[in-house]
Amino acid sequence: MLSEKADQILETVGLTGVANRISGSQPYGIQKVSELGIALMTDPKLILLDEPAAGLNPSERSAFIDKVLHIKDRGIKILLIEHNMDVVMNLSEIITVLSFGSKIAEGTPSEIQNNDDVIKAYLGKKYKKIG
Repeated sequence: MLSEKADQILETVGLTGVANRISGSQPYGIQKVSELGIALMTDPKLILLDEPAAGLNPSERSAFIDKVLHIKDRGIKILLIEHNMDVVMNLSEIITVLSFGSKIAEGTPSEIQNNDDVIKAYLGKKYKKIG
């Protein structure tokens, strides 16, 4: 039954406490998490997330990361487009970096953090790696 499935998903994303409230009247962070719940109702194999952490403060981003990791643990693949590096580095297994529409790097989070082309494109030539 759909209501039972909805209850399970609310529990999965941690929104049982606001289940009977109008989503649009909730704080922005809760609205973002409710979008994940809506996506889960379709039993996806893959969820596409375009800037899901935009507008979230660091605390909300951390909670959002935890929710997405929980979803990944259920075997659902995530395709993420994101500019918040804490989100990218915590959720990604493989990262593809674009600069002005062209791919400049691809690799693990560690490889991307140490990639000279990425550092040059996003941090500037004056940035020096530590270590």
